[in-house]
Amino acid sequence: MLRAFELAPAMRIDISKTIKNTTANLLDAFVDSAFEFVNQPLLPSQRNFAPVDELGGPVAIAIIQGSIPDNLPEGVYIRNGANPLFEGLKSTKSVFGKSSRIWVEGEGMLHALYFSKDDDHGINWTVHYNNRYVETETFNQEKQRNKPYFLPITGGDFPALLSASLLNLLRFGKVDKYMSNTNVFEHSGKVYAITKNHVPQEIDISTLETLGNWDLSTAWNRCFTSHPKRAPGTGELVITGMKAIKPYIELGVISADGKKFVHRADLKLGRCTFFHDFRVTKRYNVFLDFPLTIDITSFVSGGGLMKYDKEGYATMGVMPRYGDADSITWFKVDTNCTFHIFNCFEDGDEENETAKRHDRIDFNANLNTYENEQVVVWRCRALESVVLCPRKKNFDTSIKDGLLYDRPHEWRLNMRTGEVWEANLTADTEFSVVFRIDLGTLKLLTLRQAAPQV
Repeated sequence: MLRAFELAPAMRIDISKTIKNTTANLLDAFVDSAFEFVNQPLLPSQRNFAPVDELGGPVAIAIIQGSIPDNLPEGVYIRNGANPLFEGLKSTKSVFGKSSRIWVEGEGMLHALYFSKDDDHGINWTVHYNNRYVETETFNQEKQRNKPYFLPITGGDFPALLSASLLNLLRFGKVDKYMSNTNVFEHSGKVYAITKNHVPQEIDISTLETLGNWDLSTAWNRCFTSHPKRAPGTGELVITGMKAIKPYIELGVISADGKKFVHRADLKLGRCTFFHDFRVTKRYNVFLDFPLTIDITSFVSGGGLMKYDKEGYATMGVMPRYGDADSITWFKVDTNCTFHIFNCFEDGDEENETAKRHDRIDFNANLNTYENEQVVVWRCRALESVVLCPRKKNFDTSIKDGLLYDRPHEWRLNMRTGEVWEANLTADTEFSVVFRIDLGTLKLLTLRQAAPQV
């Protein structure tokens, strides 16, 4: 009898584990029988995003045409992008309806080019290429099963989206998988891969091996922005984090050594803006509050989880580096949908008057001669969401329609008067500037040019 009591705690643990495993197996069996995964076709404009295989190690690259500049520094160029497992994005069909993903989704894959010189004279170059998946927790879960397991929840019929969300949560403890497919950044000598629905994963830059989540993640109970910014002068890392429930958006400032948070603030937004990018200047953090939102109320009532309201309000906020919600100065701007900022700096008020008189920007003016009473923001502005547009049918892609047409745009936010002046940076053109190449990493507080993608 005494021996039986001694074994009782272990038996309870085993029973609990058995019940848990049985429940998981029943849920998996239900998903396997009720949901059919099907290949999600890519539009012609999206075929460049079709997945590729891992190489398994670096391969030498031959220089077929041209040459590498002799003064190019040795090092590595890394790109992060979506590379779906199992030969592409998957939709599901079930008794609940259809659910699908959007073209920017898919597991993160790192692509690296390594540049090294063969001799001390720096004339002969050796170039190697390697690629490797970012191995998040959910990546490993699906990889071990060797088939798609997470149900897509981005678009589709409401009953299918709701059931997919609940089943993912019950089976995996999370509503969706962590893809880590958007960006690569460095802080305090470490390199990280990131996407906006998770925390950063540290990467071994020489092998592209995933080393694990950033250990500061436990002090930050929400996701990281895809585009953190290094503060000029201090070397601190400024981040934001989004949640679908209040508080919707928070700001954090991480020490230059990457060991602790030195500041944290709730922005107290009235909606869950799809907060993808922001900027820092010498003194300020600059935010975008545009009407592309995540709306749980809309989702529960049968609408989409993400929506863009062309009639909704749009504002830009300027906040001191270590400020709070009460210290933010908000500026109302024309409604638009913009994801990326490619330049942001503090400028003098007099510069604004010059631009107004000549209906253009005087790029040769000396910005340092004026008091910095303005914050100037350059972004690629669109009138629709480039993420949601591909779901629409029979839409016009012409310039006049504006659905897939982005243009470099400037906003000048006068901190003294509260006024906003805005204008396009380029004349009418047939080319759309969809995203941008961020030159902010050059650590210049004022940039005179940008390198957009067309």
